[in-house]
Amino acid sequence: MLLKTAGGLGTAALAAVATGLVVERRVVRRRRAGSRGVRRFTSLRSEPVLVKADDGVMLHAEVDEVRPYGGQPDTSQPTLVFVHGYSLNLDCWFFQRDAFRGRHRMVFYDQRSHGRSERSTLENATIDQLGADLRAVLEQVVPEGPVVLVGHSMGGMAIMAFAESCPEMFDDRVQAVALVSTTAGELHPHRILSRLLPDVVGDFAAPRVISALARAPELVDATRRPGSNLGFLVADTFAFGGNVPAELVEFLDEMLAATPFEVLAQFFPGLSTHDKYAALARIASKPTVVICGTVDRLTPISHSRRLVERMPGVELVESPGSGHMVILEDPERVNGEIERLL
Repeated sequence: MLLKTAGGLGTAALAAVATGLVVERRVVRRRRAGSRGVRRFTSLRSEPVLVKADDGVMLHAEVDEVRPYGGQPDTSQPTLVFVHGYSLNLDCWFFQRDAFRGRHRMVFYDQRSHGRSERSTLENATIDQLGADLRAVLEQVVPEGPVVLVGHSMGGMAIMAFAESCPEMFDDRVQAVALVSTTAGELHPHRILSRLLPDVVGDFAAPRVISALARAPELVDATRRPGSNLGFLVADTFAFGGNVPAELVEFLDEMLAATPFEVLAQFFPGLSTHDKYAALARIASKPTVVICGTVDRLTPISHSRRLVERMPGVELVESPGSGHMVILEDPERVNGEIERLL
């Protein structure tokens, strides 16, 4: 029965694709009519820094220094370390990088297998390994001084894994944390496609459907090519809550399409097995803010509410009408909360 249901999920996914192909030309043409392009969202760069993870994978990082009057970098203030989410890359922090550049030292890096970082082995494509990678970034790029951690989606999960494995880092290094559109556990990714499917069935079937599709990743990636109308429609529907500018949707679509499906399949099982509630007390020992859009379809706001229930004194900041990509959709609110932490 469960295997039959898994096949049904695959059929439903194909039906959704077919339906999308029927409507996408009309919808996407109208949405893209006013697009100004996305190149500006990848325009902020600094010299790349290579970070060696504990298993030898090389991570691509960039550091935006603060140099008063053109002198030596200012290391007296906290360094902001940004940790991006599933299927994205460090460019997703454009609005935060633009807002704080020149005012605060910032570190950005691509998670393993994402962006310009090296590919991971299957056994190390885990949330726990992402927590270890964050430690490597801090040790090699921010070896001393206070830090403020900002994590979005899977990046927030990585911060929780880091807090669980390295609680001592919160004694004197980590000064504050922002958790954006994330969860500590009980995530059921299959609900993105259908909330009618019982969790016991969906949790069993969804990883198997993804695994089956991953056996022919080149075929899946062909439908996810950058600039495809269907990709634009999916990004617009599932990542944003409101009618955002078309160039933001195109920007997100390009990031998603640039992440190979094989990588998505490797990390997918870890999303549903993620359980880091025990690490929340350590995080909450420092000033912490939880931010989420009220119509987030990927990590619903109920997960953020559950986070603050487990972290007394921590505030939940809701972004009315925003979706999962609140860092792009409501950057003023997100930036304001980061500034408040600082």
